[in-house]
Amino acid sequence: MAEAWCATCCPPAFRPALFAMPTCNGAMKFSAVYSDSSLRIRSCRSSVAVQSSRRYSDPRGCCSSASTPESDDSDSCSVESHLTSRRQLLLLVSGAAVTAAALPSYADEETGTSGVDTTITDRVYLDIMECPSLARADRTLGNTSLICTDGEDLGRIVIGLYGKQVPQTVKNFKAMCTGEAGSSYEGTIFNRVLQGQYIQGGRQGAKDKGETSPPTKLERNEEVVRGSSFKLRHLRPGTVSLCLSENDDEEAIKLNTDYRNVEFLITTGPGPAPQLDNGNIVFGTVLEGMDVVAAVSTVPTYKPSDRIQQFNSFAQLLGDDRAASARANWDKPLKSVVIKKCGLLNVARPHIPPSLP
Repeated sequence: MAEAWCATCCPPAFRPALFAMPTCNGAMKFSAVYSDSSLRIRSCRSSVAVQSSRRYSDPRGCCSSASTPESDDSDSCSVESHLTSRRQLLLLVSGAAVTAAALPSYADEETGTSGVDTTITDRVYLDIMECPSLARADRTLGNTSLICTDGEDLGRIVIGLYGKQVPQTVKNFKAMCTGEAGSSYEGTIFNRVLQGQYIQGGRQGAKDKGETSPPTKLERNEEVVRGSSFKLRHLRPGTVSLCLSENDDEEAIKLNTDYRNVEFLITTGPGPAPQLDNGNIVFGTVLEGMDVVAAVSTVPTYKPSDRIQQFNSFAQLLGDDRAASARANWDKPLKSVVIKKCGLLNVARPHIPPSLP
């Protein structure tokens, strides 16, 4: 026989609407939907006999217990609503608020700014110019430099450095700007431009091609293997970081025991660059000259055809080392964007920027 909710023992205003559902044993089960959220029903009796001894719950969470009857004409069921009262709800909300206050900030977890010091201890500048072509057409006999010296001035980029967060990385970058490293960014080019992501400079190689000479007077940077160095993320345009995951220095240079990585990038926006997080060390932010950064990011670059990219991917899959060498020329500017001059600016006193990069 089928189960049924007792309608005769409940007032008409609180009688539930009945609907049938098949039970596991093939019989029909009658469940209820209540319109009154405060309804609480106990011990309604039904004259319908029940053959099952299982305990189950209806879709509203109310329990119905059926036991094997001693007679065929009597049975009892117990239904209770588990809806929370207003007072219990307030207690739950209060408890959740206290728990949330005791937990670490979700914003800190998301932005990676918990426990970092973004005090700007130093400022450096990069004066940028653009040459009309990649190589000089008016190069005189005996002049080995391929980079022009009288290009169009794009302006100055001023970078604030986080000397308390990553002191060794900042120290090395300053030395490259002043020439104290035995090398300098002056006279070198931005070797890679990924539109909508970042511009990259400081690649080591041949000086006559606008690449950076390997520095000879830099200390070894132990921050590249320290977890705390990677806390800051590439969330906003103008973030400056040391290239580790995106480094494209030649392998022969990297294998040198005196190798010091000085390649850097500046994010261009408009959005974040999460693929750089946990792979590069953020050590500064652009304070002035984002219009110059934007101008550099619009320089036309070399883009291989889809067919060439497919062949390159296949060669990489086969383990062909030439695939990586070919990709080194991708996103290379078709014009020379040169760091005409660079150096250190005096800071009256360190300060914290109003917003983190």
